[in-house]
Amino acid sequence: MPKTIAIFGAGPGLGASVARRFAADGFRVALIARNTERLDALVDQLTAEGIDAAGFTADLDAPDEIPALLTAIRDRFGRIDVIEYGPIPSAGFTPAAELKPATLAAGIPLLVLTPLAIIQAVLPEWKQRGDGAFLMTTGATAVHPMPHASGVGPLMAAARNWLYSLHGELAPSGIYAGTLSIGAFITGSEAERAATAAGDPLAAAFPRIDPAELAAIYWDMYTNRDRVEQVHPEIS
Repeated sequence: MPKTIAIFGAGPGLGASVARRFAADGFRVALIARNTERLDALVDQLTAEGIDAAGFTADLDAPDEIPALLTAIRDRFGRIDVIEYGPIPSAGFTPAAELKPATLAAGIPLLVLTPLAIIQAVLPEWKQRGDGAFLMTTGATAVHPMPHASGVGPLMAAARNWLYSLHGELAPSGIYAGTLSIGAFITGSEAERAATAAGDPLAAAFPRIDPAELAAIYWDMYTNRDRVEQVHPEIS
């Protein structure tokens, strides 16, 4: 049976490029996002390219809904082999001195709790097969904190901490966990458009990167499994 990748937070930037890269090697693609209209458009686009893709509308702020969501994906594709988790948080950067408890708490489900729920839901299947991969996308501020760029960074750092432990625990059983921390705005992504439209000063300071380049890195991480993390582009 062909393998399946489930892309959480799928959009026209990185999600679409990851779908194309893995589909090029025979993967079927489950796309998960909140906005049904945009999701359907992306499924139609990939299907027109000959990719076996299906969309699943879900609220990734609701970790309790994850088991039923993964059951629906298995009902469609029969199995889940790879997870790519990269939803874009609605909150942007916040100066650390202005960060409020409620702001930080609002991002915990999306960036911390839902990844945990996904792993709990897929591990029995992966342990039975002795294979599987969890690929988590974060921003480079999870690795390199920056003034005036707090907010999502502390939460991504917490998820990154968990992923390192997860990798160490699961690697002996053939299951891979890795994270790609991106130090740029992804060309064509919703985050890039929103930051530019809002006049965010960090939007001008951050470089732009082609999502196909990032998808190629993810494929290399998945196939070689020789590192827990890659930061790209590197930040000095």
